Amino acid sequence: MSSLHTPIKAGPREWLGMAVLVLPALLASMDLSVLFMAAPWISAELAPSAAQQLWIMDIYGFVMAGLLITMGSIGDRIGRRRMLLIGAVAFGLASVVAAYSTSAEMLIAARAMLGVGAATLAPSTLSLIRGMFLDEDQRRTAIGIWTAAFTGGFAVGPIIGGLLLEHFHWGSVFLINVPIMVLLLITAPLLIRESKDPNQGSFDLLGAALSLAAVLPVIYGIKKMVEDGVGGLHLGSITVGIAFVALFMLRQLKAPTPMIDVRLFARASFSASIIANATVVFATAGMGLLAVTFIQTVLGYGPFDAALWMLPAVGGSVAGVTAASIGARFVRPAWLIAVGLAVSASGFFWVSGIGTESHIGTLIAGYALLTVGVGMTATLATSLVLSTAPPEKAGAASAISETSAEFGGALGIATLGTLAAGVYTSQMQGSVPAELGDSGAAAAEDTVGGAVAVAEQAPTELAGPLLSEAFEAYSQGFNIAALTGGVLVLAIGILASIALRKVTSQQLAEIEH
Repeated sequence: MSSLHTPIKAGPREWLGMAVLVLPALLASMDLSVLFMAAPWISAELAPSAAQQLWIMDIYGFVMAGLLITMGSIGDRIGRRRMLLIGAVAFGLASVVAAYSTSAEMLIAARAMLGVGAATLAPSTLSLIRGMFLDEDQRRTAIGIWTAAFTGGFAVGPIIGGLLLEHFHWGSVFLINVPIMVLLLITAPLLIRESKDPNQGSFDLLGAALSLAAVLPVIYGIKKMVEDGVGGLHLGSITVGIAFVALFMLRQLKAPTPMIDVRLFARASFSASIIANATVVFATAGMGLLAVTFIQTVLGYGPFDAALWMLPAVGGSVAGVTAASIGARFVRPAWLIAVGLAVSASGFFWVSGIGTESHIGTLIAGYALLTVGVGMTATLATSLVLSTAPPEKAGAASAISETSAEFGGALGIATLGTLAAGVYTSQMQGSVPAELGDSGAAAAEDTVGGAVAVAEQAPTELAGPLLSEAFEAYSQGFNIAALTGGVLVLAIGILASIALRKVTSQQLAEIEH
Protein backbone atom coordinates (compact mmCIF):
# COMPACT_ATOMS: atom_id res chain seq x y z
CA MET A 1 0.00 0.00 0.00
CA SER A 2 1.49 3.36 -0.96
CA SER A 3 2.05 6.17 1.50
CA LEU A 4 -0.75 8.11 -0.16
CA HIS A 5 -3.19 5.56 1.19
CA THR A 6 -1.60 5.10 4.61
CA PRO A 7 -4.25 6.08 7.19
CA ILE A 8 -3.47 8.98 9.49
CA LYS A 9 -2.89 7.70 13.01
CA ALA A 10 -5.03 9.05 15.82
CA GLY A 11 -3.43 11.40 18.32
CA PRO A 12 -4.05 12.38 21.97
CA ARG A 13 -7.26 14.24 21.10
CA GLU A 14 -8.83 11.14 19.57
CA TRP A 15 -7.83 8.93 22.49
CA LEU A 16 -9.22 11.42 24.99
CA GLY A 17 -12.39 11.50 22.91
CA MET A 18 -12.41 7.71 23.04
CA ALA A 19 -12.32 7.86 26.85
CA VAL A 20 -15.36 10.15 26.75
CA LEU A 21 -17.25 7.81 24.40
CA VAL A 22 -16.67 4.80 26.65
CA LEU A 23 -18.74 6.37 29.46
CA PRO A 24 -22.15 6.42 27.71
CA ALA A 25 -21.51 2.94 26.30
CA LEU A 26 -20.88 1.70 29.84
CA LEU A 27 -23.98 3.41 31.23
CA ALA A 28 -26.25 2.23 28.40
CA SER A 29 -25.49 -1.42 29.18
CA MET A 30 -25.22 -0.90 32.95
CA ASP A 31 -28.80 0.35 33.08
CA LEU A 32 -29.94 -3.04 31.78
CA SER A 33 -28.89 -4.66 35.06
CA VAL A 34 -28.59 -1.95 37.70
CA LEU A 35 -32.19 -2.48 38.83
CA PHE A 36 -31.49 -6.09 39.84
CA MET A 37 -30.32 -4.82 43.23
CA ALA A 38 -32.83 -1.95 43.58
CA ALA A 39 -35.96 -3.98 42.79
CA PRO A 40 -36.84 -4.82 46.45
CA TRP A 41 -36.59 -1.17 47.49
CA ILE A 42 -38.68 -0.01 44.54
CA SER A 43 -41.30 -2.65 45.34
CA ALA A 44 -41.47 -1.53 48.96
CA GLU A 45 -41.86 2.18 48.14
CA LEU A 46 -43.90 2.25 44.91
CA ALA A 47 -45.83 -1.01 45.43
CA PRO A 48 -46.00 -1.95 41.72
CA SER A 49 -48.19 -4.84 40.60
CA ALA A 50 -46.50 -7.95 39.25
CA ALA A 51 -47.08 -6.76 35.67
CA GLN A 52 -45.76 -3.27 36.48
CA GLN A 53 -42.66 -4.77 38.09
CA LEU A 54 -41.91 -6.65 34.89
CA TRP A 55 -42.40 -3.53 32.78
CA ILE A 56 -40.10 -1.53 35.04
CA MET A 57 -37.38 -4.10 34.38
CA ASP A 58 -38.07 -4.79 30.69
CA ILE A 59 -39.25 -1.60 28.98
CA TYR A 60 -35.77 -0.07 28.89
CA GLY A 61 -34.43 -2.95 26.81
CA PHE A 62 -37.56 -3.08 24.62
CA VAL A 63 -37.38 0.59 23.65
CA MET A 64 -33.62 0.56 23.22
CA ALA A 65 -33.71 -2.47 20.91
CA GLY A 66 -36.61 -1.11 18.87
CA LEU A 67 -35.03 2.28 18.19
CA LEU A 68 -31.36 1.41 17.62
CA ILE A 69 -31.57 1.19 13.81
CA THR A 70 -33.70 4.32 13.54
CA MET A 71 -31.45 6.40 15.78
CA GLY A 72 -28.32 5.14 14.04
CA SER A 73 -29.75 6.17 10.69
CA ILE A 74 -30.79 9.60 11.98
CA GLY A 75 -27.29 10.11 13.38
CA ASP A 76 -25.79 9.37 9.96
CA ARG A 77 -27.93 12.19 8.56
CA ILE A 78 -27.91 14.97 11.16
CA GLY A 79 -24.46 14.26 12.59
CA ARG A 80 -23.33 11.57 15.01
CA ARG A 81 -21.87 13.98 17.55
CA ARG A 82 -25.07 16.01 17.52
CA MET A 83 -27.06 12.81 18.03
CA LEU A 84 -24.75 11.87 20.91
CA LEU A 85 -25.40 15.19 22.63
CA ILE A 86 -29.16 14.90 22.11
CA GLY A 87 -29.01 11.42 23.62
CA ALA A 88 -26.99 12.69 26.60
CA VAL A 89 -29.65 15.32 27.37
CA ALA A 90 -32.47 12.78 27.05
CA PHE A 91 -30.66 10.16 29.14
CA GLY A 92 -29.77 12.67 31.86
CA LEU A 93 -33.28 14.12 32.15
CA ALA A 94 -34.89 10.68 32.13
CA SER A 95 -32.48 9.59 34.90
CA VAL A 96 -33.66 12.45 37.12
CA VAL A 97 -37.32 11.62 36.48
CA ALA A 98 -36.66 7.93 37.24
CA ALA A 99 -34.80 8.76 40.46
CA TYR A 100 -37.68 10.84 41.82
CA SER A 101 -40.58 8.76 40.52
CA THR A 102 -43.53 8.70 42.88
CA SER A 103 -45.50 5.91 41.20
CA ALA A 104 -44.88 2.75 39.23
CA GLU A 105 -46.41 4.35 36.13
CA MET A 106 -44.02 7.30 36.38
CA LEU A 107 -41.01 5.00 36.71
CA ILE A 108 -42.12 2.90 33.72
CA ALA A 109 -42.40 6.06 31.59
CA ALA A 110 -38.98 7.25 32.79
CA ARG A 111 -37.41 3.87 31.97
CA ALA A 112 -38.91 4.08 28.49
CA MET A 113 -37.31 7.52 28.03
CA LEU A 114 -34.02 6.09 29.25
CA GLY A 115 -34.36 3.48 26.50
CA VAL A 116 -34.81 6.25 23.93
CA GLY A 117 -31.68 7.98 25.22
CA ALA A 118 -29.67 4.75 25.23
CA ALA A 119 -30.76 3.94 21.66
CA THR A 120 -29.41 7.36 20.69
CA LEU A 121 -26.14 7.06 22.61
CA ALA A 122 -25.02 3.52 21.76
CA PRO A 123 -24.81 3.66 17.92
CA SER A 124 -23.49 7.23 18.05
CA THR A 125 -20.49 6.24 20.18
CA LEU A 126 -19.51 3.30 17.99
CA SER A 127 -19.99 5.13 14.67
CA LEU A 128 -17.93 8.09 15.91
CA ILE A 129 -15.11 5.68 16.71
CA ARG A 130 -15.30 4.49 13.09
CA GLY A 131 -14.51 8.00 11.89
CA MET A 132 -11.98 8.95 14.59
CA PHE A 133 -9.65 5.99 14.10
CA LEU A 134 -8.67 5.50 10.47
CA ASP A 135 -5.72 3.24 11.20
CA GLU A 136 -6.94 -0.35 11.31
CA ASP A 137 -4.91 -1.44 14.36
CA GLN A 138 -5.85 1.67 16.34
CA ARG A 139 -9.49 1.26 15.44
CA ARG A 140 -9.50 -2.36 16.53
CA THR A 141 -7.98 -1.36 19.87
CA ALA A 142 -10.55 1.41 20.28
CA ILE A 143 -13.41 -0.95 19.42
CA GLY A 144 -11.99 -3.44 21.90
CA ILE A 145 -12.07 -0.84 24.67
CA TRP A 146 -15.63 0.10 23.71
CA THR A 147 -16.63 -3.58 23.64
CA ALA A 148 -15.16 -4.20 27.09
CA ALA A 149 -17.12 -1.22 28.45
CA PHE A 150 -20.39 -2.18 26.75
CA THR A 151 -20.25 -5.87 27.69
CA GLY A 152 -18.79 -5.16 31.13
CA GLY A 153 -21.53 -2.70 32.01
CA PHE A 154 -24.04 -5.51 32.47
CA ALA A 155 -21.80 -7.15 35.09
CA VAL A 156 -20.85 -3.86 36.76
CA GLY A 157 -24.49 -2.70 37.12
CA PRO A 158 -25.40 -4.86 40.14
CA ILE A 159 -22.10 -4.02 41.86
CA ILE A 160 -22.61 -0.26 41.49
CA GLY A 161 -26.24 -0.67 42.52
CA GLY A 162 -25.27 -2.62 45.64
CA LEU A 163 -22.72 -0.01 46.72
CA LEU A 164 -25.15 2.87 46.26
CA LEU A 165 -28.05 1.15 47.98
CA GLU A 166 -25.95 0.53 51.10
CA HIS A 167 -25.78 4.28 51.68
CA PHE A 168 -28.43 6.08 49.59
CA HIS A 169 -32.05 6.03 48.37
CA TRP A 170 -32.87 3.65 45.50
CA GLY A 171 -33.06 6.63 43.13
CA SER A 172 -29.28 6.96 43.41
CA VAL A 173 -28.87 4.11 40.89
CA PHE A 174 -30.29 6.53 38.30
CA LEU A 175 -28.77 9.79 39.57
CA ILE A 176 -25.26 8.42 39.01
CA ASN A 177 -25.95 8.88 35.28
CA VAL A 178 -26.42 12.65 35.54
CA PRO A 179 -22.86 13.88 36.25
CA ILE A 180 -21.51 11.59 33.56
CA MET A 181 -23.96 12.98 31.01
CA VAL A 182 -22.99 16.55 32.05
CA LEU A 183 -19.32 15.64 31.55
CA LEU A 184 -20.17 14.24 28.12
CA LEU A 185 -22.01 17.42 27.11
CA ILE A 186 -19.02 19.56 28.11
CA THR A 187 -16.18 17.48 26.69
CA ALA A 188 -17.64 15.94 23.53
CA PRO A 189 -17.75 19.23 21.53
CA LEU A 190 -14.12 19.88 22.51
CA LEU A 191 -12.64 16.45 21.78
CA ILE A 192 -14.85 14.82 19.13
CA ARG A 193 -15.22 16.04 15.56
CA GLU A 194 -18.61 15.92 13.89
CA SER A 195 -19.21 13.31 11.20
CA LYS A 196 -22.20 12.49 9.02
CA ASP A 197 -23.24 10.91 5.73
CA PRO A 198 -22.32 13.43 2.97
CA ASN A 199 -25.08 12.02 0.74
CA GLN A 200 -27.92 12.14 3.19
CA GLY A 201 -31.07 12.00 1.09
CA SER A 202 -34.51 11.99 2.71
CA PHE A 203 -35.20 10.08 5.89
CA ASP A 204 -37.03 6.79 5.35
CA LEU A 205 -39.95 7.24 7.75
CA LEU A 206 -41.70 4.08 6.57
CA GLY A 207 -38.49 2.09 7.02
CA ALA A 208 -38.14 3.43 10.57
CA ALA A 209 -41.70 2.36 11.40
CA LEU A 210 -41.10 -1.09 9.91
CA SER A 211 -37.86 -1.54 11.88
CA LEU A 212 -39.71 -0.76 15.10
CA ALA A 213 -42.54 -3.13 14.14
CA ALA A 214 -39.97 -5.84 13.37
CA VAL A 215 -37.85 -5.64 16.50
CA LEU A 216 -40.38 -5.03 19.29
CA PRO A 217 -42.70 -8.04 18.75
CA VAL A 218 -39.77 -10.46 18.52
CA ILE A 219 -38.05 -9.12 21.65
CA TYR A 220 -41.39 -9.04 23.49
CA GLY A 221 -42.30 -12.61 22.50
CA ILE A 222 -38.91 -13.99 23.49
CA LYS A 223 -38.82 -12.24 26.86
CA LYS A 224 -42.38 -13.27 27.71
CA MET A 225 -41.59 -16.90 26.91
CA VAL A 226 -38.91 -16.71 29.60
CA GLU A 227 -41.44 -15.45 32.14
CA ASP A 228 -44.56 -17.45 31.22
CA GLY A 229 -43.35 -20.38 29.11
CA VAL A 230 -44.06 -21.16 25.47
CA GLY A 231 -47.53 -20.03 24.41
CA GLY A 232 -49.49 -19.27 21.28
CA LEU A 233 -49.57 -15.51 21.98
CA HIS A 234 -45.81 -15.31 22.39
CA LEU A 235 -45.09 -17.40 19.29
CA GLY A 236 -47.59 -15.27 17.39
CA SER A 237 -45.79 -12.11 18.49
CA ILE A 238 -42.48 -13.50 17.23
CA THR A 239 -44.08 -14.53 13.92
CA VAL A 240 -45.51 -11.04 13.42
CA GLY A 241 -42.08 -9.56 14.09
CA ILE A 242 -40.42 -11.86 11.57
CA ALA A 243 -43.01 -10.88 8.96
CA PHE A 244 -42.15 -7.21 9.54
CA VAL A 245 -38.45 -8.07 9.24
CA ALA A 246 -39.17 -9.32 5.72
CA LEU A 247 -41.17 -6.17 4.91
CA PHE A 248 -38.36 -4.01 6.30
CA MET A 249 -35.82 -5.78 4.10
CA LEU A 250 -38.01 -5.32 1.00
CA ARG A 251 -38.46 -1.64 1.83
CA GLN A 252 -34.70 -1.15 2.16
CA LEU A 253 -34.11 -2.72 -1.25
CA LYS A 254 -36.61 -0.36 -2.90
CA ALA A 255 -36.20 2.87 -0.93
CA PRO A 256 -34.32 5.68 -2.75
CA THR A 257 -32.30 6.44 0.41
CA PRO A 258 -32.45 3.28 2.55
CA MET A 259 -31.62 3.30 6.25
CA ILE A 260 -29.29 0.35 5.74
CA ASP A 261 -27.90 -1.39 2.70
CA VAL A 262 -29.26 -4.91 3.14
CA ARG A 263 -26.91 -6.07 0.39
CA LEU A 264 -24.19 -5.92 3.05
CA PHE A 265 -25.55 -9.19 4.36
CA ALA A 266 -24.35 -10.82 1.15
CA ARG A 267 -20.78 -10.15 2.34
CA ALA A 268 -19.53 -13.09 4.38
CA SER A 269 -17.51 -10.86 6.69
CA PHE A 270 -20.59 -8.78 7.55
CA SER A 271 -23.24 -11.47 8.01
CA ALA A 272 -20.91 -13.94 9.75
CA SER A 273 -19.75 -11.21 12.13
CA ILE A 274 -23.34 -10.28 12.99
CA ILE A 275 -24.15 -13.93 13.76
CA ALA A 276 -20.97 -14.40 15.80
CA ASN A 277 -21.68 -11.27 17.83
CA ALA A 278 -25.26 -12.34 18.53
CA THR A 279 -24.02 -15.79 19.57
CA VAL A 280 -21.55 -14.57 22.19
CA VAL A 281 -24.16 -12.23 23.69
CA PHE A 282 -26.53 -15.22 23.67
CA ALA A 283 -23.91 -17.00 25.74
CA THR A 284 -23.21 -14.31 28.32
CA ALA A 285 -26.84 -13.23 28.80
CA GLY A 286 -28.23 -16.76 29.02
CA MET A 287 -25.56 -18.13 31.35
CA GLY A 288 -25.17 -14.89 33.30
CA LEU A 289 -28.69 -14.97 34.68
CA LEU A 290 -28.44 -18.69 35.50
CA ALA A 291 -25.00 -18.29 37.12
CA VAL A 292 -26.06 -15.40 39.36
CA THR A 293 -29.13 -17.38 40.48
CA PHE A 294 -26.95 -20.44 41.14
CA ILE A 295 -24.49 -18.42 43.24
CA GLN A 296 -27.19 -16.75 45.32
CA THR A 297 -29.62 -19.64 45.71
CA VAL A 298 -27.64 -22.89 45.57
CA LEU A 299 -24.32 -21.62 46.97
CA GLY A 300 -26.01 -19.20 49.38
CA TYR A 301 -24.21 -15.92 48.64
CA GLY A 302 -25.92 -12.55 49.11
CA PRO A 303 -26.64 -10.34 46.07
CA PHE A 304 -23.72 -7.95 46.62
CA ASP A 305 -21.22 -10.75 47.37
CA ALA A 306 -22.46 -12.60 44.29
CA ALA A 307 -21.93 -9.49 42.17
CA LEU A 308 -18.39 -9.08 43.51
CA TRP A 309 -17.59 -12.70 42.71
CA MET A 310 -18.64 -12.00 39.12
CA LEU A 311 -15.93 -9.33 38.74
CA PRO A 312 -13.41 -11.81 37.23
CA ALA A 313 -15.88 -12.16 34.36
CA VAL A 314 -15.23 -8.50 33.54
CA GLY A 315 -11.49 -9.22 33.70
CA GLY A 316 -12.04 -12.12 31.31
CA SER A 317 -13.68 -9.80 28.79
CA VAL A 318 -10.75 -7.37 29.04
CA ALA A 319 -8.27 -10.22 28.52
CA GLY A 320 -10.20 -11.39 25.45
CA VAL A 321 -10.34 -7.87 24.04
CA THR A 322 -6.57 -7.49 24.49
CA ALA A 323 -5.86 -10.85 22.87
CA ALA A 324 -8.04 -9.98 19.87
CA SER A 325 -6.50 -6.53 19.41
CA ILE A 326 -2.95 -7.93 19.41
CA GLY A 327 -3.64 -11.15 17.56
CA ALA A 328 -5.52 -9.48 14.71
CA ARG A 329 -2.26 -7.93 13.50
CA PHE A 330 -0.86 -11.35 12.69
CA VAL A 331 -3.75 -13.82 12.38
CA ARG A 332 -6.71 -14.01 9.99
CA PRO A 333 -10.05 -12.85 11.47
CA ALA A 334 -11.58 -16.27 10.74
CA TRP A 335 -9.10 -18.03 12.97
CA LEU A 336 -9.37 -15.51 15.79
CA ILE A 337 -13.17 -15.54 15.82
CA ALA A 338 -13.13 -19.34 15.71
CA VAL A 339 -10.66 -19.45 18.60
CA GLY A 340 -12.76 -16.93 20.55
CA LEU A 341 -15.91 -19.01 20.13
CA ALA A 342 -14.00 -22.20 20.96
CA VAL A 343 -12.67 -20.63 24.18
CA SER A 344 -16.18 -19.48 25.04
CA ALA A 345 -17.52 -22.99 24.37
CA SER A 346 -14.83 -24.47 26.64
CA GLY A 347 -16.07 -22.17 29.39
CA PHE A 348 -19.58 -23.53 28.85
CA PHE A 349 -18.33 -27.11 29.06
CA TRP A 350 -16.40 -26.29 32.25
CA VAL A 351 -19.53 -24.83 33.86
CA SER A 352 -21.55 -27.88 32.80
CA GLY A 353 -19.64 -29.88 35.42
CA ILE A 354 -20.48 -27.61 38.37
CA GLY A 355 -22.46 -29.20 41.20
CA THR A 356 -24.05 -28.25 44.50
CA GLU A 357 -20.83 -28.97 46.41
CA SER A 358 -18.56 -27.06 44.01
CA HIS A 359 -16.59 -24.10 45.30
CA ILE A 360 -17.68 -20.75 43.88
CA GLY A 361 -14.14 -20.20 42.55
CA THR A 362 -14.54 -23.21 40.26
CA LEU A 363 -17.71 -21.76 38.76
CA ILE A 364 -16.19 -18.29 38.36
CA ALA A 365 -13.09 -19.73 36.67
CA GLY A 366 -15.23 -21.45 34.05
CA TYR A 367 -17.43 -18.39 33.57
CA ALA A 368 -14.37 -16.13 33.24
CA LEU A 369 -13.03 -18.45 30.54
CA LEU A 370 -16.36 -18.04 28.77
CA THR A 371 -16.03 -14.26 28.88
CA VAL A 372 -12.47 -14.36 27.51
CA GLY A 373 -13.91 -15.90 24.36
CA VAL A 374 -16.71 -13.35 24.35
CA GLY A 375 -14.23 -10.47 24.50
CA MET A 376 -12.22 -11.90 21.60
CA THR A 377 -15.22 -12.57 19.40
CA ALA A 378 -17.19 -9.39 20.09
CA THR A 379 -14.17 -7.16 19.40
CA LEU A 380 -13.38 -8.78 16.06
CA ALA A 381 -17.01 -9.12 15.00
CA THR A 382 -17.75 -5.44 15.70
CA SER A 383 -14.56 -4.39 13.92
CA LEU A 384 -15.50 -6.46 10.86
CA VAL A 385 -19.02 -5.01 10.78
CA LEU A 386 -17.74 -1.43 10.84
CA SER A 387 -14.94 -2.14 8.38
CA THR A 388 -17.11 -3.76 5.74
CA ALA A 389 -19.91 -1.15 5.93
CA PRO A 390 -19.45 2.13 4.02
CA PRO A 391 -18.10 4.86 6.36
CA GLU A 392 -21.11 7.10 5.65
CA LYS A 393 -23.40 4.34 6.99
CA ALA A 394 -21.40 3.72 10.16
CA GLY A 395 -24.33 4.66 12.43
CA ALA A 396 -26.74 2.24 10.78
CA ALA A 397 -24.12 -0.51 10.74
CA SER A 398 -23.40 0.03 14.45
CA ALA A 399 -27.11 -0.14 15.16
CA ILE A 400 -27.44 -3.45 13.28
CA SER A 401 -24.59 -4.90 15.33
CA GLU A 402 -26.14 -3.79 18.60
CA THR A 403 -29.64 -4.87 17.58
CA SER A 404 -28.27 -8.35 16.83
CA ALA A 405 -26.72 -8.31 20.29
CA GLU A 406 -30.11 -7.43 21.84
CA PHE A 407 -31.71 -10.33 19.96
CA GLY A 408 -28.89 -12.63 21.05
CA GLY A 409 -29.31 -11.62 24.67
CA ALA A 410 -33.07 -12.05 24.68
CA LEU A 411 -32.82 -15.38 22.86
CA GLY A 412 -30.08 -16.61 25.20
CA ILE A 413 -32.13 -15.89 28.31
CA ALA A 414 -35.20 -17.45 26.70
CA THR A 415 -33.55 -20.57 25.32
CA LEU A 416 -31.14 -21.49 28.09
CA GLY A 417 -33.46 -20.21 30.83
CA THR A 418 -36.41 -22.21 29.51
CA LEU A 419 -34.27 -25.32 29.10
CA ALA A 420 -32.91 -25.07 32.64
CA ALA A 421 -36.41 -24.44 34.02
CA GLY A 422 -37.81 -27.45 32.16
CA VAL A 423 -35.13 -29.76 33.55
CA TYR A 424 -35.69 -28.38 37.05
CA THR A 425 -39.44 -28.94 36.91
CA SER A 426 -39.14 -32.46 35.53
CA GLN A 427 -36.62 -33.41 38.24
CA MET A 428 -38.73 -31.95 41.04
CA GLN A 429 -42.00 -33.65 40.10
CA GLY A 430 -42.71 -36.29 42.70
CA SER A 431 -39.75 -35.20 44.87
CA VAL A 432 -41.58 -32.69 47.08
CA PRO A 433 -42.67 -34.11 50.48
CA ALA A 434 -46.42 -34.77 50.47
CA GLU A 435 -46.76 -33.03 53.85
CA LEU A 436 -46.22 -29.66 52.13
CA GLY A 437 -49.54 -29.92 50.30
CA ASP A 438 -50.50 -29.27 46.70
CA SER A 439 -49.84 -25.51 46.81
CA GLY A 440 -46.41 -26.01 48.35
CA ALA A 441 -45.55 -28.70 45.83
CA ALA A 442 -46.65 -26.51 42.93
CA ALA A 443 -44.51 -23.58 44.11
CA ALA A 444 -41.47 -25.78 44.77
CA GLU A 445 -41.74 -27.52 41.40
CA ASP A 446 -42.08 -24.23 39.52
CA THR A 447 -38.78 -22.50 40.41
CA VAL A 448 -35.88 -22.96 42.80
CA GLY A 449 -36.82 -19.61 44.34
CA GLY A 450 -40.27 -21.02 45.02
CA ALA A 451 -38.70 -24.05 46.70
CA VAL A 452 -36.62 -21.78 48.96
CA ALA A 453 -39.73 -19.78 49.90
CA VAL A 454 -41.66 -22.98 50.75
CA ALA A 455 -38.72 -24.31 52.77
CA GLU A 456 -38.62 -21.13 54.86
CA GLN A 457 -42.17 -21.84 56.05
CA ALA A 458 -41.74 -25.61 56.43
CA PRO A 459 -40.61 -27.59 59.49
CA THR A 460 -36.85 -28.26 59.63
CA GLU A 461 -37.24 -31.98 58.97
CA LEU A 462 -39.04 -31.19 55.69
CA ALA A 463 -37.10 -28.07 54.66
CA GLY A 464 -33.73 -29.83 54.52
CA PRO A 465 -34.70 -32.62 52.10
CA LEU A 466 -36.73 -30.19 49.97
CA LEU A 467 -33.80 -27.81 49.52
CA SER A 468 -31.44 -30.68 48.81
CA GLU A 469 -33.71 -31.94 46.02
CA ALA A 470 -34.32 -28.42 44.66
CA PHE A 471 -30.64 -27.47 44.56
CA GLU A 472 -29.72 -30.74 42.87
CA ALA A 473 -32.50 -30.26 40.29
CA TYR A 474 -31.43 -26.68 39.59
CA SER A 475 -27.81 -27.80 39.22
CA GLN A 476 -28.84 -30.38 36.63
CA GLY A 477 -30.79 -27.78 34.67
CA PHE A 478 -27.83 -25.40 34.93
CA ASN A 479 -25.46 -28.10 33.65
CA ILE A 480 -27.64 -29.08 30.69
CA ALA A 481 -28.15 -25.44 29.70
CA ALA A 482 -24.37 -24.89 29.81
CA LEU A 483 -23.73 -28.01 27.75
CA THR A 484 -26.30 -26.92 25.15
CA GLY A 485 -24.82 -23.43 24.99
CA GLY A 486 -21.33 -24.84 24.52
CA VAL A 487 -22.38 -27.06 21.62
CA LEU A 488 -24.19 -24.17 19.92
CA VAL A 489 -21.29 -21.74 20.33
CA LEU A 490 -18.83 -24.34 19.04
CA ALA A 491 -21.02 -24.99 15.99
CA ILE A 492 -21.27 -21.26 15.21
CA GLY A 493 -17.48 -21.04 15.57
CA ILE A 494 -17.01 -23.67 12.90
CA LEU A 495 -19.49 -21.97 10.55
CA ALA A 496 -17.95 -18.54 11.13
CA SER A 497 -14.45 -19.80 10.39
CA ILE A 498 -15.69 -21.27 7.10
CA ALA A 499 -17.56 -18.10 6.11
CA LEU A 500 -14.59 -15.87 6.94
CA ARG A 501 -11.81 -18.16 5.74
CA LYS A 502 -10.87 -15.91 2.78
CA VAL A 503 -11.09 -12.59 4.64
CA THR A 504 -7.73 -11.02 5.50
CA SER A 505 -6.79 -7.77 7.19
CA GLN A 506 -5.43 -6.52 3.88
CA GLN A 507 -8.74 -7.17 2.17
CA LEU A 508 -10.57 -5.28 4.89
CA ALA A 509 -8.24 -2.35 4.42
CA GLU A 510 -8.98 -2.38 0.67
CA ILE A 511 -12.71 -2.36 1.39
CA GLU A 512 -12.29 0.65 3.63
CA HIS A 513 -10.33 2.61 1.06
